[in-house]
Amino acid sequence: MPRNPLRTIALASLFSMAVAGCSSHPPMPTVDYVDLERFMGDWYVIGNIPTFIERGAHNAVESYSLNADGTVSTVFTFRKDAFDGPEKRYTPRGFVRSEDNAEWGMRFVWPFKAEFLVIYLDEDYNQTVIGRSKRDYVWIMAREPEIPEEDYQKILAFLAERGYDTERIERVPQRWE
Repeated sequence: MPRNPLRTIALASLFSMAVAGCSSHPPMPTVDYVDLERFMGDWYVIGNIPTFIERGAHNAVESYSLNADGTVSTVFTFRKDAFDGPEKRYTPRGFVRSEDNAEWGMRFVWPFKAEFLVIYLDEDYNQTVIGRSKRDYVWIMAREPEIPEEDYQKILAFLAERGYDTERIERVPQRWE
């Protein structure tokens, strides 16, 4: 039976994300503490260094809900290439790996868990940044589909200080009616 080349590429990409902890990059500092119950809910993706599945995403939203076993159900939805493009939906599972709840493993394909670090979170739980030690991907997210330009620029400066190439960060188009 022939293999699906897109599935093979997806698995290879996810494997490379999962082994990022084996890289020589300095550790990525996380926030001091994440109140998981407050963190749950919908987060609009404002900007990112997109993975291959996110390229061309419009109206991207990441939704989290806490499971009884302590894992995090995740639903990531977006429209591909246009606001009226086909809807894409992914459902990885998050595994909290630290007592401060700021370090997770995100599993898209068993048994691999990609590094997922809460590196910025405002005190009102309205804006957050998810990063990785390898500095290969990042997600700027907010509870609303837009944030003030001043906040966005401050987050970009924060990411530059953390070693990210901010030229690679793309805004995710958001338009809700």
